[in-house]
Amino acid sequence: MTTTTLPPRTSAMDAAAAAALVVFWSSGFIGARLGTEHAPADTMLAWRYLIAAAILLPVVGPRLVRLARRDLGRHAVVGLLAQTLYLGGVVTGIGLGVPAGTTALIAALQPLVVATAARRLLGEAVSVRARLGLWLGLAGVGIVVADDIGAGGSAWTYLLPVGGMLALSAGTVLEQRWRPGGGIAASLTTHVVIAAVAFTAEAAVFGRLTVPQSGGFWWAVVWVLALSTAGGYGAYLVVLRRSGATRVSSLLYLTPPTTAVWAWLMFGDELGMLTLTGFAVCAAAVWLVLGRRPLP
Repeated sequence: MTTTTLPPRTSAMDAAAAAALVVFWSSGFIGARLGTEHAPADTMLAWRYLIAAAILLPVVGPRLVRLARRDLGRHAVVGLLAQTLYLGGVVTGIGLGVPAGTTALIAALQPLVVATAARRLLGEAVSVRARLGLWLGLAGVGIVVADDIGAGGSAWTYLLPVGGMLALSAGTVLEQRWRPGGGIAASLTTHVVIAAVAFTAEAAVFGRLTVPQSGGFWWAVVWVLALSTAGGYGAYLVVLRRSGATRVSSLLYLTPPTTAVWAWLMFGDELGMLTLTGFAVCAAAVWLVLGRRPLP
């Protein structure tokens, strides 16, 4: 197995993709808050992915038809893990009473899981400096969400966000290991179609595949389509393919504090000193992981 080394320097495109990932990935939590004020979470997820599939398939579908079955199958597996099971676990867990802060802290374990798997399965070098940054990032997220961590939900419901975190971790590592052909557009389209089928079927089974009449609901759907699906997940795939599994996962440490900034700007939520401190700790952690010089 060959060893994957970190890029010698960060290009302007890498920096832009990383910034886009943090901002747009965070927007998904705001979109979920906007949409679930008007309809259940699975209704929003179903319409989000149905519309996304309707937009992408006519454009990218001919390319998918020409893909090798192995590549198409690998895209489907990654999409099932990184989109469907991840969002299903996180959103359902919150819906059943797991506090959002606890969910964010569970999700923050993902970079550590990915770094361990990437080192063993992909041969990615993870320096002492990077490992320190990964643990520091987890602490930073804990500071950000400290006020929202508490009891809630039954014990088994905590397995849902844990399962979602592990699914995203597995999808990240498999995408990097397999590198299926077709490019970012083929990946995104296949992932969206898989999620559309799964969430639509689930919403239909439970009688929640309705057509909401609220304009606020459809504004939220447009929000998550443009910012979260195209922007956030698209940027995730770009950074993953260009920079590796450990580096892309470390950037997710910045999403809880960035979400707090979104909520402050849009909803007037309090942005206290604890949040700002956590943001600084998370930023320092990501700097450690992305730094080019490993500690001896």
